[in-house]
Amino acid sequence: MSDVSPEPGVDRRRVLQYGGALGAFGVMAPALAACSGGPESTSDTGGGDSAGSVTAVIGYGNDQSWDPTLTASAFSVASNHHIFEGLLDTDPLTREPYPALATAAPADPGAATWSFTLRDGATWHDGKPVTADDVVFTFDRILDPETQTLARGFFAAWLKEARKTGENTVDLVLNFPFPDGLSRLTLAKILPKHILSRSGAWRDLDTGVPEVTVGSGPYKMTANQPLSNTSFEAYADYNGPRKANFKKMNWLSIVDAAPRVAKISGESAGAQISDNIPYANVKQLEQDGLTVEGGAGMNHLFLLFNTEQAPFDDVRVRQALHYAIDTDKMIEAALRGYGKAASSFLDEGNPTYRKARTVYDYSPDKARALLEDAGVSGLKVTLMASTVSWIADCIPTIKESWDAVGVETTLEPQETSALFTKLDQKADYQVVASASNPNQLGIDPDLILRYNYTADNVWMQYSRWSQAPEAKELFRLMDAATREPDQEKKKQMTQEYLDVIAENAVIYPVVHNELITAWDPDALTGIQPQAYPGINLLKAKPVQG
Repeated sequence: MSDVSPEPGVDRRRVLQYGGALGAFGVMAPALAACSGGPESTSDTGGGDSAGSVTAVIGYGNDQSWDPTLTASAFSVASNHHIFEGLLDTDPLTREPYPALATAAPADPGAATWSFTLRDGATWHDGKPVTADDVVFTFDRILDPETQTLARGFFAAWLKEARKTGENTVDLVLNFPFPDGLSRLTLAKILPKHILSRSGAWRDLDTGVPEVTVGSGPYKMTANQPLSNTSFEAYADYNGPRKANFKKMNWLSIVDAAPRVAKISGESAGAQISDNIPYANVKQLEQDGLTVEGGAGMNHLFLLFNTEQAPFDDVRVRQALHYAIDTDKMIEAALRGYGKAASSFLDEGNPTYRKARTVYDYSPDKARALLEDAGVSGLKVTLMASTVSWIADCIPTIKESWDAVGVETTLEPQETSALFTKLDQKADYQVVASASNPNQLGIDPDLILRYNYTADNVWMQYSRWSQAPEAKELFRLMDAATREPDQEKKKQMTQEYLDVIAENAVIYPVVHNELITAWDPDALTGIQPQAYPGINLLKAKPVQG
């Protein structure tokens, strides 16, 4: 598999970041979407007349990885759905799979081998045909343990290999029947072997060099200016199911809240749509004539503990710091009511949700008792945090809450890439607060939990917990649930290991919150706000004047 090995020195921090918040990568059935009256599906994609252009404002950085096998960057993941295709892709709201590069989904999702035929006439943005060799090349990279891709954690347990059966046909051979895997194929964006086999190409893809960021989707990247903007244009020879409805798109990366809101509001507005709208600006934008809608899902603020450093190796201390947080105050003051205190790792809209056995209701007395029981007094904590605007609004409540139970707290907010570069370099730390949303990858709980909790992934390296006996037992329970064919039993097994995750509180949500999208209804139609970072414009159209 030497032709799919990563280029030396690829920045591993890019694997798990989304421009100021952690992705998630991270993952929308109708119950999850809760999009306040928005359309229920994107299955009607229109004629794709490629009229007009659109400027979008994305509240996350475009300076992180563009490699679809590595990235959880909100900006990149959202963009890549427009640039690349999987064999199957999924509707951004219902998350139901539909044929993309493949002509059809397997007739029997429960089979141990899935056979696919590629769409006739599918070409890369440089005009060369998409072949079965590209599919095998992509899955070889994903499954190669030496590359340590993010995608591998979502495939390796159940997918054995991809086999070429003809120039335009391929089989995926499974380790065991796994119907849930069909929706995950959207995470395996098929990549061009003829480009990425060249020396240095993976590094160029990682940084978003347009000549290398080549897909088979409806839009091609034309320019990429890190920390500024990424532009796209319709690919004229695209013959797939979701055609481009704009001639050009320009996506602006504006992480700071005030200039992001200014760009879409007022008479001088320079954009037609923006995600990551601050809660404090919702009414203002509505008064400006914009449509403002949100969705509740897995988006959350989490705490990550360094379990190698005392006293955070003691579960009682981790639990105490969760119990100490006044989540009602956080929701009211920072989130303006657009959130709920976490009662499980999963949000309440997930079909597998069940309240965990351990729920961290606000209880300063319980927090003090746990600290006393652990023999901890005079604790001083430095809370490192990403500078996402709503995280910045939340962390003062954490400091106030911890100070109130005798934990002297220093806040250390910093730009997300800088924060996680430190973690990648194994810098010492105590606690991190940041944001995550695995819903951008899918909604099945096995996928959501494997984003954070697998023995060899980056998150376990950050937390330094994977060798703990409790962790090893958790991984065993997760593997057993993955293999369970009976869906009701699988659900029960999943809920049981979610209790283990809640009890140990190594990487765990504090609150789940809504994400807000705003757009100009006089300029755009067909917009569907998502309950995860980014936007999807594959159904959107310009309003005809």
